[in-house]
Amino acid sequence: MSTENEGTAVPPAPSAPPVPVASPEASRPHPTSDAGAPTTPLPPTPSAPPPATPPAPGAAGAAPASAAEAGWPPPAPSAPPQDPYAGAPQAAHPGHPGGPTAGGAADGAGAWPPPPPATPSYADPGAGAGTAEGVGGAGGGSDWGTTYAQHPAPKAGRGRGGLVAAVLVAALAAGGLGGGLGYTLAKNDDTSGSTTVSASDSGGSVKRDPGTVAGVAAKALPSTVTIEAESTNGEGGTGTGFVFDTQGHIVTNNHVVADAVDGGKLTATFPDGKKYNAEVVGHAQGYDVAVIKLKSAPSDLKPLTLGNSDKVAVGDSTIAIGAPFGLSNTVTTGIISAKNRPVASSDGTGSNASYMSALQTDASINPGNSGGPLLDAQGNVIGINSAIQSASSGGLGSTGQAGSIGLGFAIPINQAKYVAQQLIKTGKPVYAKIGASVSLEESAGGAKISDQGSGGTGAVEAGGPAAQAGLKSGDVITKLDDRVIDSGPTLIGEIWTHKPGDKVTLTYERGGKTHTVDLTLGSRTGDS
Repeated sequence: MSTENEGTAVPPAPSAPPVPVASPEASRPHPTSDAGAPTTPLPPTPSAPPPATPPAPGAAGAAPASAAEAGWPPPAPSAPPQDPYAGAPQAAHPGHPGGPTAGGAADGAGAWPPPPPATPSYADPGAGAGTAEGVGGAGGGSDWGTTYAQHPAPKAGRGRGGLVAAVLVAALAAGGLGGGLGYTLAKNDDTSGSTTVSASDSGGSVKRDPGTVAGVAAKALPSTVTIEAESTNGEGGTGTGFVFDTQGHIVTNNHVVADAVDGGKLTATFPDGKKYNAEVVGHAQGYDVAVIKLKSAPSDLKPLTLGNSDKVAVGDSTIAIGAPFGLSNTVTTGIISAKNRPVASSDGTGSNASYMSALQTDASINPGNSGGPLLDAQGNVIGINSAIQSASSGGLGSTGQAGSIGLGFAIPINQAKYVAQQLIKTGKPVYAKIGASVSLEESAGGAKISDQGSGGTGAVEAGGPAAQAGLKSGDVITKLDDRVIDSGPTLIGEIWTHKPGDKVTLTYERGGKTHTVDLTLGSRTGDS
């Protein structure tokens, strides 16, 4: 709300409103409706204005000869005040770039709105002496239009009194007519009933189509839980998970349950308020996937339907469910804004990073959405919300309270499904591998095979897939099948979208020449 006019005093109203001089038409005698009442004709208007000789100051009863000479109504300015903002950007509220500054506009011309008129001559000199500080400089003078004086009201004769009485009678008659009509309408309304139109369905009785966001949310929410994990020393956090099967398995992120892995406390709460204790079945730090199981699981669990993340297209609608900042059962929407986005994230504990070739979405995702389902427009799970890009440091698994800027990342459900099944079966994750160590430096040139592996071992595992394909230290891998590889983390994320035993084609550079080779991915069990 603009405060540009604050501090300007409003002049007091005159004791009686100014009455303009009668027009020549009004100067002719008119009969009144009161028979026998003498009518006093108004004095005729002179055909030409008298000489502009102002009456002596203080002369009683000296009325001006015409309205123009009296200064009432005040003469219109020769041109409307020019808007100094015409053709310029709209001024914003104070505190925004381009907005008014503290103290108002600069003194002098160019301020808009213009300063108010000077105190009229009919006002009390002691009243309305407020200044216009912060608007256009100090008050005291006026350059806005012409100073005007009150036109003295002519003495009302009996004819004018009759006219006033007639108007009063007409007003009363109109008021009586209006009251009669109002009573009649009200009476009719009472007998005929209300005319208010009501919807046939409202609130919870409205049927939502399955394909709407409300329909998808209504179906998916009962199968989504809020997870609270607490370590033995009392530290922990909140995340989300969803029902994976009827046996009580819940899929979530590794970093959601990491605090409760070694003897901590774990609970899962459904939207209806029912809370269950749970235990960790298995967790894959590299994939950032974990499976927990409800203790004393109910028999009416409804697993969410799993979609096909390989069929997802950029622009597809998405629906995310989670507990951002602890606000359980929150639903947000967006689209798939990118696919196969290489993402490396950490659970904030200083352990090794997680790598994924993620689905990117602009659905609002915040800390607490971790582990929750990313759904398509039909309500199928296409990903597990895992990480966000933020303008501040941190992500969903970090200790910083970063917020959504529309860049969220989800683990594709095809990958997560395979990992979850392995965790339920053996309790340990299984990773695909090529049997070579690559540099984790972020570079646009590709994934370079290191000079040596961890612990001083060889960079290329003897007898492994890379060795069998003839890869050597110094080779730079630039493609895996049709995926461009720009760094080591990108290569790891792409390899982990496959299963052990899958055949892939690698493109690599050696000595300035490009080569391609086919190999079969090996396997590694566990996070060590």
